[in-house]
Amino acid sequence: MARERILIANRGEIAVRILQACLRLGHDFTCVVTPADHQSGHAALALAQGGPQALFRIASYHDANELLSVADAAGCTAIHPGYGFFAEDFRFARRVCLRERRMRFIGPSWWLIRDLGDKINTKRLARKLGVPTIPGSDRPVYDELEAEEIAAGLFAFQAKQGVENGLVLVKASAGGGGMGIEELDDPGQFRRAFRRVRNYAKRHFQDEGVLIEQRILDFNHIEVQVLAGRSAGDLVHFGTRNCSIQSPGRQKRVEAAPGFAPQSLAYGFDANRVLDEVVAHSLAMAREVGYDSAGTWEWIVTPKGDPFLMEVNTRIQVENGVSAAIARVSGNPAPDLVAEQIRLALGEPLGYGQEDISFEGVGIEYRIVAEDPAERFAPQPGRIERFDFPERPWLTVHTHVPRDRAYDVPTDFDPNLALGIVWGRDLDEAKARGLEFLAGVVLEGVGPGGGPLRVNLDFLRQKTADILRF
Repeated sequence: MARERILIANRGEIAVRILQACLRLGHDFTCVVTPADHQSGHAALALAQGGPQALFRIASYHDANELLSVADAAGCTAIHPGYGFFAEDFRFARRVCLRERRMRFIGPSWWLIRDLGDKINTKRLARKLGVPTIPGSDRPVYDELEAEEIAAGLFAFQAKQGVENGLVLVKASAGGGGMGIEELDDPGQFRRAFRRVRNYAKRHFQDEGVLIEQRILDFNHIEVQVLAGRSAGDLVHFGTRNCSIQSPGRQKRVEAAPGFAPQSLAYGFDANRVLDEVVAHSLAMAREVGYDSAGTWEWIVTPKGDPFLMEVNTRIQVENGVSAAIARVSGNPAPDLVAEQIRLALGEPLGYGQEDISFEGVGIEYRIVAEDPAERFAPQPGRIERFDFPERPWLTVHTHVPRDRAYDVPTDFDPNLALGIVWGRDLDEAKARGLEFLAGVVLEGVGPGGGPLRVNLDFLRQKTADILRF
């Protein structure tokens, strides 16, 4: 494989992981950093591994023109967007690939980002293939009267099913990550909610399309990790994971793989059948569209074991590492999925098939965040004066927070600090090791107004008992 120079168009923990993957694969890299983010470990690592020419200072991670100017100045041949920012912006991906000085976009082909990033288009595709989807609209809705009619039908459907206090979701069709969603229990308030979401969608996604869905309560959030190359037939999955432990704002905080643990816990349905079903449906959709990168099919599973496709994320996700933790390829630990995404995007064949992939044990990922769960998970700025954690053979920690100097948590970005991924032979061992990891984490510093630094470690400890329980 030819040596490439990859622009890492992101920050923090994912920028560190992409940089490390570049080093393992033998590629050069260029990082970017903003003034507000200058203490981030990804900037320090770029300087240490690549020298001054490997780090460019920019005004914003959101400025496509600035990023492409850096790529040109540095002589980059490819761009990795990480997650967030431009990761699911098909216009940016298209521009990278079709501009006069073309580069490779390390992610799906731009038309796949466009087509699968639209929730309504994805629902249509799913229904065409017989994939179960959440009841609701399957095309953009702009007219308030039509939207009210759809919502009224969903409230009536829930009433017939015996659901008291039915709920409807109003969602930006081009949104993601919990953004652009309102939950409604009063039909009389629907029109106002519709207008707010439509305006939000126009501002943030330049697309006023709105999706109206039935709100399903008491569900588990299951994901299927897909990996595909540019060549036809290069398509595999790396199993399932459960992302049901979230903050009130629908932000994931603990993930586990596989999606259920029927060997350790009792469920009110055939858990293995459900997991096999969502994997089969996800792969069918990926084959239908010719998917060609890392991606995630996200599902809702009801207490009766009924799965409904929620959305497709056309990017590498934060939690890809917990899927890799339980996977084996030809009996060896699975490769880093970030590195695999890069390798495949640059034209290499996958080199293995589904028959070469097996799964072993249980993985748990904890997201350590500077937030206060007692205050509705409000972000907590502050100064971290000491950050440390134990080193164990069954533990992987991804972080951009320095361990050798103080770090001011910037207020410009999500206050994520670290990911801790543990592995165990079974659920009980994984949970015990998870608690051991959390007990060994040292996070000392000063919060706003000189008070104590607030992070979510206690919340993670409390929720460990609930992992993979329905």
